[in-house]
Amino acid sequence: MHAAESGGPESAADNTTVLVVDDAAAGRYAIGAALRRAGHHVVPAASAGEALIELDTLQRAGALPDVALVDVGLPDMSGYELCRRIKEIPLTAGMPVVHFSAKPAGPGDRTRGLDAGADAYFSVPAEPEEIQAVVRAAVRGARFRSTAEAEAGRLSLLAEAVLAVQGARCPQELATAAAAGASRISGGPAVAFVSGEEGGLVVGSSQRRVAGALPDLSAAQEVVRLSERLMAGRTGVHSTVVPAPLWPAGYFRAGTSEAARLVVACGSDTRPPVCVAVPARVDGLGNGQGNGARDAGGRLLGRLVHATALAAEPLLMYELERHIALTLQHSFLPQHLSGLPGADVVVRYVPASRHTEIGGDFYAAIATGEGILVGVGDVVGHSLDAATVMVELRHALRAYAVESCDPRVLVERLDRMLQRYHPHATATVCLALLDPATGRTRIANAGHLPPLIVTDGTARHCDVSGPLLGLGLARPEPTEFELGARDCLLMVTDGLIETRGVDLGVSLEQLRQVAADAPGDPAALCDTLLSCFGHERGDDIALLVVRRAAAE
Repeated sequence: MHAAESGGPESAADNTTVLVVDDAAAGRYAIGAALRRAGHHVVPAASAGEALIELDTLQRAGALPDVALVDVGLPDMSGYELCRRIKEIPLTAGMPVVHFSAKPAGPGDRTRGLDAGADAYFSVPAEPEEIQAVVRAAVRGARFRSTAEAEAGRLSLLAEAVLAVQGARCPQELATAAAAGASRISGGPAVAFVSGEEGGLVVGSSQRRVAGALPDLSAAQEVVRLSERLMAGRTGVHSTVVPAPLWPAGYFRAGTSEAARLVVACGSDTRPPVCVAVPARVDGLGNGQGNGARDAGGRLLGRLVHATALAAEPLLMYELERHIALTLQHSFLPQHLSGLPGADVVVRYVPASRHTEIGGDFYAAIATGEGILVGVGDVVGHSLDAATVMVELRHALRAYAVESCDPRVLVERLDRMLQRYHPHATATVCLALLDPATGRTRIANAGHLPPLIVTDGTARHCDVSGPLLGLGLARPEPTEFELGARDCLLMVTDGLIETRGVDLGVSLEQLRQVAADAPGDPAALCDTLLSCFGHERGDDIALLVVRRAAAE
């Protein structure tokens, strides 16, 4: 339908097309003349069939009428039936239909028309002013409905885009979601710029590009400088058009320089701004001074950018917290251990996937007067707090081992420490004290996965258990056995094998089978397990393998 603005009688007639359906030539002429004098374009039809043909022709030409005036007493079908046919066709369903009749109309006639989908009813002959007023009212109502439906559609697009933005798990996902949402709202390509880790810049595009197709980092940094000048220390949402000479080429179309509408938002004055840009030529956006639909698109784009800025703040805080936690873990979990006479100890630590919070996995290997104390543990939970508790447990273990290296005593002391200083935290740990000379090994377990003894193509779980740390429960006596000269003692955290929906017993058996078939060398054993189980896990992974060193 035509998109003329509604207003007074003059503006309502501008470019308005009226389909007049009447089998009486005199009636078509009289109504048509009254409408033409008011500035309307009239399409006459003498029957319902002729009217449907006219509508099909006009629809193919992209010029459907704005309103149809239909006589209820047509020869080939009633005006009520024609109205129903018009409303059944998706492309004409929104066109208002007004019935008229030269016969006296009772309540039943008007009711039939309204039930068929008509918008109004009038009797002829009628004064030209009345006919013109009926047409203006019908067109005005249709345009209001069309505007409301379009606004509802745009709001639906905005809601979907905001949900995608809020569901982003990292700056790159956030930038990509913002660009995709801006593209749907504006109807053209879009690009988004979001701050990443350590002050880096992440660029998201609504278009699928081959690697390297977007402009380089210097172009993105120039966009950020433009945004910072636009914000000038302000918060909120601001928009401007950047002329083609100032906007880097290639963001919207490869190798093409064109003007861009830049929308910038900042949630606080201490955070870098979030920027979204679309071509200034796109039809979906206005400048606040023209077409209402365009202006609505511009407002919705501003809301999307504002939502992106609000989502970026906690996301960047999370990225910072994760970076601190990883640094903390790496600093206290060395990849190579030395100073352990009589034993070969190999460790591995793999942080969870990028989209998972940091965990509290740890390992330790300490030389004591009675042998080599090794252990693996896991603080329950995923956060910077979990990583902090992990560090405290590891330090406490080393301090307590100065006085006693008995695994059961150490587990009891760690349990009391956790209750005292972190009463809401729990953790698992498995400690083993190995005498390299004799192979005598004592193990105490606090809720952790049982270790495996791996040798010559076989693997078996140690029968050792106990309650979690932090619960203050009684501890069983340590399990004692002799570790053979060719045996490897394997300890892992549950991040290696735990899979949602899979019974832990099944996962433990899979671990045992893979370990039995793995090479006997401790490093090769660790690498084999990681290659089988360690891809895109949802939790941190810690492994420790200890074997008595070969006699020289």
